[in-house]
Amino acid sequence: MNARQTAAAALLAVEREGSYSNLVLEPWFRREGLSPQDRAFCSALFYGVLERQIALDWVLDRYSRTPLRKLEPEVRAALRLGALQLTGFPSVPPSAAVSESVETVKALGKGKAAGLVNGVLRAMVRGSCAAPPPKDKLTALSVEYSVPAPLIQLWRKSYGHDTALEILGGTRGPAPVFARVNTVRTTIEALEERLAAEGVAGEPVPGVAGALRLLDPGPMGEIPAFREGLFHIQDISSQLCAAALDPKPGMEVLDLCAAPGGKTFTLAQRMEDRGRVLARELYPRRLELVAEGAARLGLNSVITQAGDALVLDPGLEGRFDRVLCDVPCSGLGTLRRKPEIRYKPLDSLDGLPDMQYNILWNASHYLKKGGRMVYSTCTLNPAENEAVVELLLARRRDYILAEPPKTWIHGRDGLDCDGFFTAVLVRKEGDG
Repeated sequence: MNARQTAAAALLAVEREGSYSNLVLEPWFRREGLSPQDRAFCSALFYGVLERQIALDWVLDRYSRTPLRKLEPEVRAALRLGALQLTGFPSVPPSAAVSESVETVKALGKGKAAGLVNGVLRAMVRGSCAAPPPKDKLTALSVEYSVPAPLIQLWRKSYGHDTALEILGGTRGPAPVFARVNTVRTTIEALEERLAAEGVAGEPVPGVAGALRLLDPGPMGEIPAFREGLFHIQDISSQLCAAALDPKPGMEVLDLCAAPGGKTFTLAQRMEDRGRVLARELYPRRLELVAEGAARLGLNSVITQAGDALVLDPGLEGRFDRVLCDVPCSGLGTLRRKPEIRYKPLDSLDGLPDMQYNILWNASHYLKKGGRMVYSTCTLNPAENEAVVELLLARRRDYILAEPPKTWIHGRDGLDCDGFFTAVLVRKEGDG
């Protein structure tokens, strides 16, 4: 299949199988043998549709006699790809956008719908792709940002209208790429110079020690400095989360839900690779990713161990100076990286806070008295954030907040970061 058809097949995998966007494309690239140029085009189409789906559907419904929701998934995918090219890819001639979308729906096995796809997209061209804006203000916001109305309402209720608009502004890509320098092997100045020699531009991030923003770096595996373990990729908010734990050289540190390992590596580096970071993870393959990353970075203090964070392990009780409890979450702070998350029904998230609390409850048993623990998520949802922490504090009187919880929002404090939440807790020295 060509780039357009591959993008359509990947979109169907996300819709039908609930696959994560960041894991879908690479297998399709290998299967279809796409060139680097076609891979880039395919990625732009794939993520463009995911990010702008509501807006694209709004326009398409103005030109289609049959509502999009009643069409087969293959037909929707071809139409969305065509509409995206007509509205967001000025380098693509309209005739090519239409004809290639017709070929795409045929390649997907729905040749009978070729006339429909052709007619709808040609009507868009004749109408200059124009569509009247929604009259309802909430719907207008939903179309403008391609974020479902219930999610906008959640953010409005939780954070207020102005902050909700800030959050919406951070849902659009492309997401930046940040490197965390491996301070065990090099310095940020030396890494910046090394990357420049390898054709990769990077610039320090003000206020975040050890962070470089990489400008159009390309595949990581092709960068010698990456292969030699001089840095790893980690969003700014994640780097700040590791800093909040404040690990010291020689400490015993537990990373309870460690994979894929970014925070584990940063913790070990902040400890000068002295002491021990126990990285626990339930799934063996994900645990292997942590071990492989630590080996590439030369971090001998990282020890990997299989373990279920939902099951209390008596052998770990009271052993650690620091505990990082970065729990599985809805990911609502990462929509520009994983745009498909926005389309999940909110009621599908209802069971998360109970799971998150159970993990935090277990984590609270592993910390030494006088120790420091961070509870964190990459979501913007108080039910998964403040409410979970408040419940632990109500049930464990020997824990207090070291500082007010922090909600990281894209653009705040001048940081181009993902949405994130951190709460720093301390276990009191006494019996509580």
